[in-house]
Amino acid sequence: MVYPGAVHSRFEHSLGVYWLAGKAVDTIKTCQGLELGIERSDIKLVKLAGLLHDVGHGPFSHMFEKEFLPRVFNGFTWSHEDMSVKMVDHIVDEHNIDIDSDSLTKVKQMIIASSEHGSTENMKEKKFLYDIVANGRNGIDVDKFDYIVRDSRACGLGCNFHFERLMESMQVMGDEICYRAKDYLTIHKLFATRADLHRTVYTHAKVKAIELMVIDALLKANDSLDIASSIHQPAEFWKLDDTILKIIEISNTQELKEARDIIQRIRRRELYQKMGGVTLEEEDIVVSNVKIDLTRGRNNPLQSIKFFKDYESDEVFSIQDDRISHLLPAFYQDMIVRVYSKKPELVEAVSEAFENFQLKTYGKKAQVHSTPDSKKQRRR
Repeated sequence: MVYPGAVHSRFEHSLGVYWLAGKAVDTIKTCQGLELGIERSDIKLVKLAGLLHDVGHGPFSHMFEKEFLPRVFNGFTWSHEDMSVKMVDHIVDEHNIDIDSDSLTKVKQMIIASSEHGSTENMKEKKFLYDIVANGRNGIDVDKFDYIVRDSRACGLGCNFHFERLMESMQVMGDEICYRAKDYLTIHKLFATRADLHRTVYTHAKVKAIELMVIDALLKANDSLDIASSIHQPAEFWKLDDTILKIIEISNTQELKEARDIIQRIRRRELYQKMGGVTLEEEDIVVSNVKIDLTRGRNNPLQSIKFFKDYESDEVFSIQDDRISHLLPAFYQDMIVRVYSKKPELVEAVSEAFENFQLKTYGKKAQVHSTPDSKKQRRR
């Protein structure tokens, strides 16, 4: 809706992660295969994890997981990684796939390695294999390599991060994938480019406005279509995808009228309007809190990465930003608060109320981007 060229699917992304996962483990095997005992079966399992890592995503991905479900189930926590594990079991059972239980367990552990339920602590050997697809130890993985480059290209944005440099020089030391000290700034570009994508694409003001409207439409349609309950049944969950909006839109039942009206507003580009940050009537506005960080909240993600000086050295160490450059950020997380008016006639009132709130609280208008006068005037 905002970046019309970005019509790529998670299937394309999954194929990309599958290919990159294989390339990563092949690279390590070429240099250290005998030393690490990498076998053909290891390569197969890592590639399988890459192919299947996102199979548990619901419609509209993170919006479904982080916004829709918690509102349906009153704060209930659910993760697409855990659902991916359930879907893998379902796929194997449904299609009688011949894979031994030990291999299947390893694939599932690789998928959830970066989630709160994932851990490599119980792994006795080859822990580094579990860092390739979803890295819970330092956040560098082929999942990011693929979507950062793919999304940047699809949205027509430049991308000065080149994962090939990291893939070619990484080395396993102490059962962990480590990187050359000279690649510090390349790794910083990985996290900075990801943050730029979140700021300019994933949390773009219009993107969030449409997302909030989609959430409202799904909430209003949930009782009629029983959308949320499918998460408990993998056999039903796989049928649920982005086409749920079209199902609502073409329906003619009275039960779906409110949801249908919201979707028609999206089609007509009559979106929720962004304000600065306070409420008038709760039912008339919706608040969006956006955190943009470098994957580790307020912490520097590079502090959890192990580096080595050169290929002849077996010493690993971490590096502080100030040893590399004084131009690197002093803070690692931003918070953006947006308030959208669901009713066009309230735009001016909410905007003025927010300005008064800022003057009272901070003694000045804090926001840089205030509500344009044209939007206020059009709705008088």
